[in-house]
Amino acid sequence: MCAEYTTFGLAPAMRAGGVLTDGGYQVHRDFVDFIVDGRPLLFRLSDLDAVSPLASDVPPSIFTAQVRSLLLESPAPLPGGRYVVYGCPECEDLACGAVTAVIRRDGEDFIWRDFAWQTDEHADLELNGYHGIGPFRFRGAEYRAALSALLNGSAPDTRRRVLLIGARVAVLAKLAAALRTIGVGADIAHDADHVPADELRGYGAVAFGRGTDERERAAVRRAFERAEVPVAYVDGLDPIVPLLVAQIEHALDRSPLELRRLTGLTATDGEADVEVTSACRVTLTAYRLDRLSRTHTHEIFDGVLEPGRHRIALDKAVKGRSFLVARTATSVLVTAVTS
Repeated sequence: MCAEYTTFGLAPAMRAGGVLTDGGYQVHRDFVDFIVDGRPLLFRLSDLDAVSPLASDVPPSIFTAQVRSLLLESPAPLPGGRYVVYGCPECEDLACGAVTAVIRRDGEDFIWRDFAWQTDEHADLELNGYHGIGPFRFRGAEYRAALSALLNGSAPDTRRRVLLIGARVAVLAKLAAALRTIGVGADIAHDADHVPADELRGYGAVAFGRGTDERERAAVRRAFERAEVPVAYVDGLDPIVPLLVAQIEHALDRSPLELRRLTGLTATDGEADVEVTSACRVTLTAYRLDRLSRTHTHEIFDGVLEPGRHRIALDKAVKGRSFLVARTATSVLVTAVTS
């Protein structure tokens, strides 16, 4: 069975957190995804909101246990030699549903087969099997090297603390609270002067408020450069918390550009242009402030798009200085609506 070899690799990935239009929150998760034949395995599973068991935002002891498990150095957690490949990003409870597969050795090779959607200890392959996926045969040396690297200090950088720089404390406080709610650490400061390098190394992004001038921004950049800490810089758009959260989520995305689902977003007064690399659910939400600084939110689109570029008509309510946020389960893009 499965005579052809399939390449195996790993890459950093993200389950995008965010502030939802109904007032709820979606938790941010960092994880390491499986790259099969150069493409994320998750993308083969249609529109699945899930994370791999290699979640890099859990204690190292758990991370190590998951790697050892995938190397078959410990017994399978489920009957029939089945392992969880993707699980619920909120609680990791099997009852919420998980993608499982049988993982076994064949000589030096590792084989993943019989993929299924599972909600209890026993998988029903006839009813819930992913019949078009696998089996995959991985060369043992390549498979072990990729997974073992995670135990040797090669795990992806998952710094997800954000430094918020600005003078509008009320807005920054609301933004920091929203970020902490979705699992992203946030600190507020007027500048980064005299901050020890060890502390700066904890940040993955710096977000500037609109009132921060170029001199202040340059000083913050110099502080991080002196500390030799590479970070993503975010220029805050309008003081709308969900919009700013989306900008920061995009900045924290460490996945390679070529392995992202959502790769393009532009918008004019009449339509949005969205580009995706695999079939997935996409939501489009427009935000704007009126002259009284009240936030207006418009849900533009919520549906599954096939790979390629798509033009989506914008509501007439999207006018003036408006911004559009596009989301999939794993990525976020933000753009201004241009005339």
